[in-house]
Amino acid sequence: MSRLGDLGARLYRGEVGYDFIGKRKFWYALSILITIAAIAGLGVRGLNMGIEFKGGAVFTIPSTSVSVAQAQEDTEKASGHEAIVQALGNGGMRIQVTELDTQQSDKVKTQLAKDLKVDEADINADLVGPSWGATIANKAWTGLGIFMILVVIYLAIAFEWRMAIAALIALIHDLTITVGVYALVGFEVTPGTVIGLLTILGYSLYDTVVVFDSLKEGSDKITKQSRWTYSEIANRSINSTLVRSINTTVVALLPVGGLLFIGGGFLGAGMLNDISLSLFVGLAAGAYSSIFIATPLVADLKERDPQIKALKKRVLAKRAAAAAKGEPADGSGDEDGDGDDGFEDAQGDGATAPAGAGAGQRGRGGRAGGRPSGSGRRR
Repeated sequence: MSRLGDLGARLYRGEVGYDFIGKRKFWYALSILITIAAIAGLGVRGLNMGIEFKGGAVFTIPSTSVSVAQAQEDTEKASGHEAIVQALGNGGMRIQVTELDTQQSDKVKTQLAKDLKVDEADINADLVGPSWGATIANKAWTGLGIFMILVVIYLAIAFEWRMAIAALIALIHDLTITVGVYALVGFEVTPGTVIGLLTILGYSLYDTVVVFDSLKEGSDKITKQSRWTYSEIANRSINSTLVRSINTTVVALLPVGGLLFIGGGFLGAGMLNDISLSLFVGLAAGAYSSIFIATPLVADLKERDPQIKALKKRVLAKRAAAAAKGEPADGSGDEDGDGDDGFEDAQGDGATAPAGAGAGQRGRGGRAGGRPSGSGRRR
């Protein structure tokens, strides 16, 4: 078994665990910092909207001896606007110039024929109106709003409202970061970018639901035991699905990274960047948010529930009593295993749960009162 596979098996069995929930404030701070940077980038630099959104002309030039850099300089001089020039496989070029009307497009076409030393009749000019892109954008925003409403309703029904809120915050986080990266790197935003953004929402939600499903299973009848707190069960859920999340994310990122870095970067197929950057950033952000944002937020919201707060007091009081007797603090020395109700008066709410706790039920005999996360099946 590979080292990663062995680690995944040990995480799933609860033999090892990382304290994601215990360090949630650090991850919250990091996420807020990244989000602020993305919003600042968006506010300062703005988005480089493509010709589909601003309107303009696309010129397809036949094979020419003029270099791409020279063609860009000639086009910008002729049009008075910024131009995007891409080399085509047949030796020709595709030139985009925004904010051109029909009359201006004809003048630029004539000038390009002279500067690039090609026949004007061989230059194909297509005008794109800004209304087309605006229509696409409006429909995309409408679809996004409906998608999020349906997601919240579904998660509230399938799981609970706290998970729906956490998933929604994670989705907004992923979207904000992805859009912010576009603003910071200056990549052009096209309809392909919009498609990529909508695609990553589904992936981000999928990864989050996997952890939520494990958490729902692990926290079933949690108040009927006094060995683990809700946060510890949540931590266990993250650990038990961690390697799966890493594997699926890496597998998804490899082809997208190939499009972005090799296709768009090394081979110069710049049009691939429109969609591949949104997918690459969104996939990574979605995996991150499901582990470091969504599940910790659920634990935070759940810990405000009176029953869960009472459970935490019982658990911490039981551990304190066990420690005073010289027994294992996690209650593994308790023959009953499932705790009792003799800790209702405990005063231990401010105590700190052991790092990585909730990750060792099975490794210590699987006697946890609450059903361990992921028990009974392997995903």
